[in-house]
Amino acid sequence: MVSVVHSVAAQSDLEQSLLMLGEGLAAAEVERLQRAVDFARSIYGHRLLGSAEDVWGHALGMALIIAGLKLDADSRLAALLFAVPAQLEHGLLQIERDFGPGVAQLVNGISRLNRMRPITRGFIAHSVDSSEKNPQEMKAQIEVLRKMLLAMVEDIRVVLLRLASRTQTLRHFASEPDELRVPVARETLALYAPLANRLGVWELKWELEDRSFRFLHPAIYKEIARHLDEKRTERERFISEAADRLRHELFNAGVGNVEISGRPKHIYSIWNKMRKKKVGFSEVYDVRALRVIVDEVRDCYTTLGIVHHIWSPIAQEFDDYIAHPKGNNYRSLHTAVHCPDGRALEVQIRTREMHSHAELGVAAHWRYKEGGSTPEDRYDEKIAWLRQLLTWRDEVADSSDWVRHYKQAAFDETVYILTPQGRVIDLPHGSTPIDFAYRVHTDIGHRCRGAKVDGALVPLNTILCTGQRVEIILAKQGGPSRDWLNPALAYLFTHRSRLKVRQWFASLALEDTLAEGRVVVLRELQRMGQTSSNLDDLAARLGFACSDDLFIAVARAKLNMRQLQVAVRGGETPVDERVLTELPVRRQRDSDVAEKGILIVGVDRLLTQLAGCCKPAPPDPIVGFVTRGKGVSVHRADCSNFSNMQTRHPERVIETSWGRGTDSVFAVDIVIDAYDRQGLLRDVSDVLAREKINVIAVNTQSRQGNAHMLFTAEVGSIPQLNRTLTLLHSVQGVVGARRA
Repeated sequence: MVSVVHSVAAQSDLEQSLLMLGEGLAAAEVERLQRAVDFARSIYGHRLLGSAEDVWGHALGMALIIAGLKLDADSRLAALLFAVPAQLEHGLLQIERDFGPGVAQLVNGISRLNRMRPITRGFIAHSVDSSEKNPQEMKAQIEVLRKMLLAMVEDIRVVLLRLASRTQTLRHFASEPDELRVPVARETLALYAPLANRLGVWELKWELEDRSFRFLHPAIYKEIARHLDEKRTERERFISEAADRLRHELFNAGVGNVEISGRPKHIYSIWNKMRKKKVGFSEVYDVRALRVIVDEVRDCYTTLGIVHHIWSPIAQEFDDYIAHPKGNNYRSLHTAVHCPDGRALEVQIRTREMHSHAELGVAAHWRYKEGGSTPEDRYDEKIAWLRQLLTWRDEVADSSDWVRHYKQAAFDETVYILTPQGRVIDLPHGSTPIDFAYRVHTDIGHRCRGAKVDGALVPLNTILCTGQRVEIILAKQGGPSRDWLNPALAYLFTHRSRLKVRQWFASLALEDTLAEGRVVVLRELQRMGQTSSNLDDLAARLGFACSDDLFIAVARAKLNMRQLQVAVRGGETPVDERVLTELPVRRQRDSDVAEKGILIVGVDRLLTQLAGCCKPAPPDPIVGFVTRGKGVSVHRADCSNFSNMQTRHPERVIETSWGRGTDSVFAVDIVIDAYDRQGLLRDVSDVLAREKINVIAVNTQSRQGNAHMLFTAEVGSIPQLNRTLTLLHSVQGVVGARRA
């Protein structure tokens, strides 16, 4: 177990505290610590923090916690000097001059995080009050807050220092009234304890959780503590006997150098298990628990076999975290067994390396060899895992220099911006105030006319940084400027914002088209003396969903006046439909589509078109559907749109097939999914060019490293298309290529 010393006891003897602070450090580093102690005490005096805790007492307690985590000298110095910038003008410069730039950077990082506290505490308090209305939104926002906290630091040790500071604050609050400690406890359980869990700093996680739980639910805490205390002597005797028996069996099996101890169960985790499983205290199996530490992984499984041999395993209570580690790289074997007297016992089995990681977590990465300043070589491999953990991504990087590695981590791909209300908005790095406005709400983006960043007016193409507070200045009405779409002016960075602006201008064009079509239709109805006609009914007779669709079709010349007149006169059968029903059925090439080589059942001069929804091409099985005023629409036989139309109007289905000897080309949609990279579009285009395929439309989207590409291309036949799809599959990064 990690020894994290209680700061109140340590402060009673400064000399003893200094010994503990300097544990594991070289003499020169201990001398630096002594100078830092003297400097900090002279600056802090008897000043108090906002929590009413003595500044020096908090700094010393925080430093002792950091020493217990075995962090380096710079981290311990930063803990002692954390409040100097707030107490002394140009204090950061003095720290850099007297104790080095490394310590100054850590202290500056702590100061930046401390400035977040009013924001996080206020948001979490508001979230708790409104969590019943939208619990998912609350959880998502708190998760973004955790990411923002990590993104604001350039050194992971700053986060560990922040966790140590919060632990010391909770220790101090043990004697404070509820109105002071409840908001802090709520913030700790929502933000800091989960961070400690993700970083694997279990000792701090357990203390943060138990102390916060005690402040928030004192009655439940005392009840569980009473249950634990009532049977403490009996439980300790039971654990001792079980450990002796297991140690004897392991010795007989040849498993040597074994450490067996009782594992303390924390009150918050007991309560969580009781709540999740809906059971009482007596049904929590791991109140009585053993931890077995061995040398090798094979000894873990040998020990597991012996445990299951001498005691009866409980079904559904075994977890192999060695073969399948947790997300934070925690590794161990967990099992629960029934002893002969019927009592349950949990057993955890792990190697010493696994135990070190489980106890210290990320802090183990900053253990330094005694007298040296280089991280142990065996931790180089774990740096890749640290980057994966802190950015909460699935990618794994490779680096041996942990400082350079962390600064180049993927945090700079995302920035976290605050709204005036304290809500956190995450955006890609490079985003501008307009991107922020569209991320908050589309209407706010449209009406954006200016922006304030941290209270100062800035240009709308300013690149935002993590931690800034942005306020958007709105117009009462209006829309975006066309200048925003100019790449050279850099007003918009995200694809979402550009799409919203384009949609706004497209809607303007649509409104103009709609107005033009409405004028034409109303004028024609007036000429025919049918101004009282119901426009929606008229649109339905012509196959449109609503009158607006009818107006747009007329304005775009997709519907002529003759078709409109026929519909107005009561749905008189169009000439083409009368010809189809009156003439005998015969098979003939339609002259209008002879160049496409389509054979239909019908007569000459019948308008025929290939359906845009499924884009048929030979030798696809095809079928025709007689439309109102648009002739025969040719669909693929498996087209879902055709199936729906056939269900509603089976009498309008007409037999259709491909002719022979055609040299025509047909439009098809090709969908490509790939991992995004530089040059991907060029390589795909090269394949299409080599196959002599003409591309008539392209739509590509890239999101979170994945590319989705849609090509509309002209092909001569399906075999040519299939050959092209096979070649596209071989392009680097392409994971799928198919016909839409």
